[in-house]
Amino acid sequence: EVQLVESGGGLVQAGGSLRLSCAASGFSFDEYAMCWFRQAPGKEREGVLCIISYDGRTYYADSVKGRFTITTDKATNMVYLQMNSLKFEDTGLYYCAAGRWWLLPPQLPDIYGMDYWGRGTLVTVSS
Repeated sequence: EVQLVESGGGLVQAGGSLRLSCAASGFSFDEYAMCWFRQAPGKEREGVLCIISYDGRTYYADSVKGRFTITTDKATNMVYLQMNSLKFEDTGLYYCAAGRWWLLPPQLPDIYGMDYWGRGTLVTVSS
């Protein structure tokens, strides 16, 4: 059974940092792109970052370049999202997702490219 479980969300002041974790099970990182999406109140879910462990490719949303980093640990099946210099507009529910990388275009994928989703962890940035 495939599971994605996010943790690490919370309340942080603007300019601060937060690290989200995603515990993955039931599939191999080599077969899937691991991604973080987020959904702000009243907005659509959007892609933030994706990493393809098979060849090391990463894709970033322009809004987070230079501030967010995605990493994976194959030994523990963990995916991390390091978020620095947080802004109020980074507030939202953050989801971990996995999609078969060979079916995805060479760009940050949309929600339709993902096969599995976690339930999300809430990040609130106070201004």
